[in-house]
Amino acid sequence: PPCSNNNPYASFGATLARDEEQNLWSTPHDVTHTEADDDRVLYNMIVVRNQLDKDSEEWQKLNYDIYTLRQTRKEVRNRWKHILEDLGFQKEADSLLSVTKLSIISDSQNMGKARDILLKLSEETNIFPTSWELSERYLFVVDRLIALDAADEFFKMASVMYPKRPSGERVDDSQKAPQ
Repeated sequence: PPCSNNNPYASFGATLARDEEQNLWSTPHDVTHTEADDDRVLYNMIVVRNQLDKDSEEWQKLNYDIYTLRQTRKEVRNRWKHILEDLGFQKEADSLLSVTKLSIISDSQNMGKARDILLKLSEETNIFPTSWELSERYLFVVDRLIALDAADEFFKMASVMYPKRPSGERVDDSQKAPQ
């Protein structure tokens, strides 16, 4: 009978819709969405939007902001994935970028180094958009790169692929810092 709870697909559509709302990092069943500050911000935007009338201007604006934030996150993740793949981590890229509640920092000694590298990435490359708040999520990723002895290579490649440029300025050789 269709109303039987034994059918694992009975609520499939509803589950998908719910996942899409909770899926703040474009990863279905990601239970970490309210763990980090940036996740909480997005989660709160969704909660507020869902209380508004869909025809209202506020709903439209919030919906756009939520979409934009998700797209930005997707873009950042894709940049990281692209570099990881170029470094030879084609098969591992997704698991290296996967951060959940259960993720741990492999070695507390690396925490400071991971933070420094993340800061350097945000200040000296364009891997993150200008308005990006440093994300705890990428601290885990950098930690994994340190463990794989690939953090420095990652930084070098990020500098080449996403060089930091003053907005609107073309970079010529005279402006480049000596290596």
